[in-house]
Amino acid sequence: MGTFKIEGGHQLSGEITPQGAKNEALQILCAVLLTAEKVIINNIPDIVDVNKLIQLLKDLGVKVEKLSKGSYSFQADAVNLDYLQSADFKRDGSGLRGSIMMVGPLLARFGQGYIPKPGGDKIGRRRLDTHFEGFINLGAKFRYNKEEYFYGVEAEKLKGTYMLLDEASVTGTANIVMAAVLAEGETTIYNAACEPYLQQLCKMLNRMGAKISGIGSNLLTIQGVDSLGGTEHRMLPDMIEIGSWVGLAAMTRSELTIKNVSWDDLGQIPTVFRKLGIEIERRGDDIYIPQQKDGYEIQNYIDGSILTISDAPWPGLTPDLLSIILVMATQAKGEVLIHQKMFESRLFFVDKLIDMGAKIILCDPHRAVVIGHNFKSTLKATTMTSPDIRAGVSLLIAALSAKGTSTIHNIEQIDRGYEDIDTRLRAIGAKIERIA
Repeated sequence: MGTFKIEGGHQLSGEITPQGAKNEALQILCAVLLTAEKVIINNIPDIVDVNKLIQLLKDLGVKVEKLSKGSYSFQADAVNLDYLQSADFKRDGSGLRGSIMMVGPLLARFGQGYIPKPGGDKIGRRRLDTHFEGFINLGAKFRYNKEEYFYGVEAEKLKGTYMLLDEASVTGTANIVMAAVLAEGETTIYNAACEPYLQQLCKMLNRMGAKISGIGSNLLTIQGVDSLGGTEHRMLPDMIEIGSWVGLAAMTRSELTIKNVSWDDLGQIPTVFRKLGIEIERRGDDIYIPQQKDGYEIQNYIDGSILTISDAPWPGLTPDLLSIILVMATQAKGEVLIHQKMFESRLFFVDKLIDMGAKIILCDPHRAVVIGHNFKSTLKATTMTSPDIRAGVSLLIAALSAKGTSTIHNIEQIDRGYEDIDTRLRAIGAKIERIA
């Protein structure tokens, strides 16, 4: 189990460039299974979860070639379907939640898709019903081996249909879209997710020959085609990492520039940070955060009541940023209610922040009230363990702002979502050391 040793209390400065988007990568990489032609993908983040998926594709028979840093070519012209029934796949596939999005492309192109119950963060239940109900609506037969926790769908030919999703699941929508592009006839998906990463997937599929309309809305219409071809695609910067660096700048009272953020794809994120009192400027396609010399004050609602920040489907705030926002609030002037609607275990890391001196009331598994210190008392250094990706980087931000030396164990969780984070942070002045 790896460890970070962090000497906090130092101001940072300089520029940092966000990695390619993790959540987009997990969709886009699975889409290469839809064609036998070569697909080139650029700006792929070098992180654990993405590398695991690339290895799964290799094991499945996909030809993978690294062209340069972050750029790969993929060609799925000799897929070994027998691998899907192997013990190796049942073991390796279960370690990565993103592996679920292999099912749609495999079902569409080969008439069968299988997956072990996926793993990932321990942040609460993340059900797969939306995925499989969508496949069933397209004509697939579903089976589940309870003893092995192994899911399967099979169909001779998928047929387009109308469906109303029970939730606007991003991965569920992506999976159903990838299945529907090769289905016979027209598929209409209402209550579809419309996040920028899903828009990216749909645009890539259209370049490959798919016929998807309504991109960016919650109503997608897909005219099935017989086959797809190759393409080249560049992934967006990771909006969660961008939000993390904004939080880092605020908590350490640092002057930072975040480069090439694809500002127009950030949605509510800049607005939410401004509600927390963070001063941010748009400079071209960069975010500039000046030193918050006088701290930052949380806005109340116009009637004077306490601000509530909660997650919502796009264009609402992504749930992946709530852990960062909660940490930022510990040093704000004022109070805020954080309402994490989607996952019932994601706020359980606040006990570690309370140990550091934060004033937080955990109301229930979904809600926490944070009373900010306004930098009148700093967080205290401590030893802690990262429970998941987003909590892990939130604790890292807290440690970088705290006086003294902190230790974070289980940093493999952070490495799952953040590329070479310690090296990149040292480049802007952070005192952080990786201990094997």
